[in-house]
Amino acid sequence: MPMPYDPADDFNPTRRGLMKATGVAMAVMSITPAIAAAESGGATEIWDKTFPKIEAVDHRKVSFKTRYGILLSGDLYMPKARGDAPLAALAVSGPFGAVKEQSSGLYAQTMAERGFVTLAFDPSYTGESGGEPRNIASPDINTEDFSAAVDFLGLQPAVDRERIGIIGICGFGGMALNAVAVDKRVKAVVASTMYDMTRVMAKGYFDSMTPEQRAEALEQMSRQRWVDAEQGTPAYQPPFNPPLKGGEPQFVVDYHDYYATPRGYHPRAVNSGNAWSQTTPMSFMNMPILTYIAEIAPRPLLLIHGEKAHSRYFSETAFAKAADPKELVIVPGASHVDLYDRMDKISFDRIAAFFERTLA
Repeated sequence: MPMPYDPADDFNPTRRGLMKATGVAMAVMSITPAIAAAESGGATEIWDKTFPKIEAVDHRKVSFKTRYGILLSGDLYMPKARGDAPLAALAVSGPFGAVKEQSSGLYAQTMAERGFVTLAFDPSYTGESGGEPRNIASPDINTEDFSAAVDFLGLQPAVDRERIGIIGICGFGGMALNAVAVDKRVKAVVASTMYDMTRVMAKGYFDSMTPEQRAEALEQMSRQRWVDAEQGTPAYQPPFNPPLKGGEPQFVVDYHDYYATPRGYHPRAVNSGNAWSQTTPMSFMNMPILTYIAEIAPRPLLLIHGEKAHSRYFSETAFAKAADPKELVIVPGASHVDLYDRMDKISFDRIAAFFERTLA
């Protein structure tokens, strides 16, 4: 099995211990990154996406609050030739540490071109969404983000609220499955190139973390809380995704080639040279989000993963635990990151057919 890239020599001793203890080297988890420059201020109206605009699709900026009172920022996409009848709708987010101007926006706009109302949104504490301090994640709060998006979609005149689905990408694939298990308003879900963030943070890649490593990581993060409390602001992880030195595993190269190059770079993305707080992993390490995945049934579930993805085992395990009706599509030759933006690899025909059938 591939071993996580460990750039420990570049880090201070505390960080080195955390990375070795978790076995996750955050760059490897698609959560690269130093403190995000983006503040939670007003959303920009310019087209600053990493993908071209489709003229057959209308786009506008929107905002909505979560149950916890956090103001989320989103991009609403609708087909221009939509008629008067309410349409099926999709809430889209991910990858973990990305922003709506990247992969989720590409998925949303493409599905809008195929006849759906779609909403790509920035999760709490990231991108243009609200929440202080910046660049914090939580399995509970990020699950709620999806349900808040469903709240918003269900109030739109152009949407049939009984025909709402969810698409989660990478780490937000796991959040999407958790959200649908608890939120019975959602009628169908797709998780593309899915990560279970709670599993990888709690157990390391391929569940390789030892009990001693887990205890060391939690000890360090627990004590970091006193430092953060004394300073009045959280400490952030060092930048990941620096220039490649050579010898990194292929999936680390793949992440760099998306988040740190013109292909997918966006200055507001945690993964594009910014950082999560040092204590972000704490809430993930004892809250397994796929415990109730079988309760998605009888609503349909579609998992899509690349044949060559290092993360493929997350979807295979989720598929085994889920109840029918369920589908698992393995894309030949595709890596994990290929399903972020490679139009020749992403199964948009399969996704559209799935939602046309399940949201009919």
